[in-house]
Amino acid sequence: MPQFVPITQDALIERLVERVRTLPGYRVLAIDGADAAHPTDFAHRTAAALRDTGRPAEVVSLHDYVRPASLRMEYGVDEISYRTAWFDYEALRREVIDALHADGRWLPALWNETTDRSARAPIRQALPDTVLVIAGPMLLNHSLPFDITVHLAMSEPALRRSTPPEDHWTIPALLETPTAPTFFIRWDHPTRPALRLP
Repeated sequence: MPQFVPITQDALIERLVERVRTLPGYRVLAIDGADAAHPTDFAHRTAAALRDTGRPAEVVSLHDYVRPASLRMEYGVDEISYRTAWFDYEALRREVIDALHADGRWLPALWNETTDRSARAPIRQALPDTVLVIAGPMLLNHSLPFDITVHLAMSEPALRRSTPPEDHWTIPALLETPTAPTFFIRWDHPTRPALRLP
């Protein structure tokens, strides 16, 4: 049975910062978690802590790489469509991860989920040693080449408590456990997380 130890969010961020500091050059960190886990908020805190050490860091939200509504809704709302059609993971790899490593640039947003139109975001040039912190659901289930990964794991009861009823159809897809994240965190109670020991 896996063993878990209590950890604070601040202590977890310290561990992430220390791990990233051992990796020079452009790096990509994934904060994988359901929307109910607020992974983007945690990503912003992590990026701020990295910047405090002098390392450039920026956040990319997976919700800025959502597919157009016509594609998301093509097969209805169910577990399979949420897992495979909702977010453009291929574009995320091409325009963010691969672009950063190849050309030192990245596109911060592809599609505006609210207006259902192109985000029209300009390409950004990365400073030396920039860390991009990508946050969103199911990031670790699509073979993306992240350097460090964090999974904010929530049980089904916690997801049902924290997810709006109209979005409960997404929960089965969110319960899929990713393979071997760098840091696996129990996140049912975000003020009292627990870290799985290696």
